[in-house]
Amino acid sequence: MVKWTEEERCIIRGVWEKVDIDEVGAQLWARALIVYPWIERYFGSFGDTFTTTAILNNPKLAALGKIVLAALDTAVKNMDNVKGAYASLSRVHYEKIKVDPEHFRLLAECITISIACKLKAELSPQVQSTWQKFLSAVVDSMRSQYK
Repeated sequence: MVKWTEEERCIIRGVWEKVDIDEVGAQLWARALIVYPWIERYFGSFGDTFTTTAILNNPKLAALGKIVLAALDTAVKNMDNVKGAYASLSRVHYEKIKVDPEHFRLLAECITISIACKLKAELSPQVQSTWQKFLSAVVDSMRSQYK
């Protein structure tokens, strides 16, 4: 379990309040698939994901990005028990989807970069450090059923 200072809690909530789930979510998987094309294997039912143009215009990917960010809201609201809040989600990704747990870290990087593009100078080194600490807790929670 991660221990959060009150300042860290405020920073995490402050960053999250500025995230437009629809806007950032729509771009999230596009960024992930373009930067890490080998994760395409999980998206066989999403139609054409073989070119940048197809990825950027894929409504199923945009919708999934919004779902991922909506799930991240659960972590923000359950900072003291992210692992518990994500236990069933982790189990599904392990047992049914069979996601390589390293891909959670890659997606967290894409989330940070997408948020940085949105917040620009507001994502100071201190804010980024706290945000990445938070996403590390989320990634660890998503990996919890893999052990």
